Amino acid sequence: MASGIENGQIVQRLILGLALSTLAGGIAFQLGLLDGSGWLGAVLVGTAVFGFGGWPWAVMLMAFFVSASALTRYGSRRKAEAALGFAKGGRRDLGQALANGGIGAMLAILWGFFPHPVFWWMFAGSLAAVTADTWATEVGLLSERPPWDLWRGRRVPPGTSGAITREGTIAGGLGALGIGLLAVGLSPVGGSLGMALPVGLAGFLGMLLDSLLGATVQRIYWCDRCGKETERSIHHCGQPARPLRGWKGLNNDGVNALAALAGALSMGLWMIVRG
Repeated sequence: MASGIENGQIVQRLILGLALSTLAGGIAFQLGLLDGSGWLGAVLVGTAVFGFGGWPWAVMLMAFFVSASALTRYGSRRKAEAALGFAKGGRRDLGQALANGGIGAMLAILWGFFPHPVFWWMFAGSLAAVTADTWATEVGLLSERPPWDLWRGRRVPPGTSGAITREGTIAGGLGALGIGLLAVGLSPVGGSLGMALPVGLAGFLGMLLDSLLGATVQRIYWCDRCGKETERSIHHCGQPARPLRGWKGLNNDGVNALAALAGALSMGLWMIVRG
């Protein structure tokens, strides 16, 4: 066990983390950024990350959440129609909180018991991936041009799962690199400025995987009434939608969790290769 557990520091941090994440989640709930279940998710993830990781881990998590929430709010009126097909609205719920932060929370717990540098950089990779994906989605919805479906090789309506835009892709890359730079600056394990690049690349790869899975195996439905694809089994018009493609049970939350896992594993592999 880590010395932090032996001397009670982690227990103290868990209590403080519970209090702080409850407060932060409550503020986000009042601002309309989280629903009730999302508040619970924020408490679960935030308590684990702060309790087992400490301040550097918590600041990294908050950087993702604040930037993601700000971009979700930015241009929300322009994005409203395109976002109707998404399974979730602007208020994040429990599934989204766990999909984006669950991998990071598990890595923080591992760090609490086995404080090895690889867990910090894997944590950074996971957050870089979900940051890149969120930034790409929110900025891409503001693009003047329809997104491009790489899998089918054609333009598709805005909001189509797995489709990308140039603006969104650039924004996602910048978001991932930003997390990389923050990870270097906050690192409790040292590391040169050059470590920001592999973190950014890990996040970028996670974002691309998210797009690929969204275009191929994520469960997508078709609304016969509106003649549109949707991530919802019940379309926003109230019409039950029929399955169109993808694996049963693999929704957007599952795809996001896999992207976060890919970002973490990419950094783990990088650490092994570099020795």
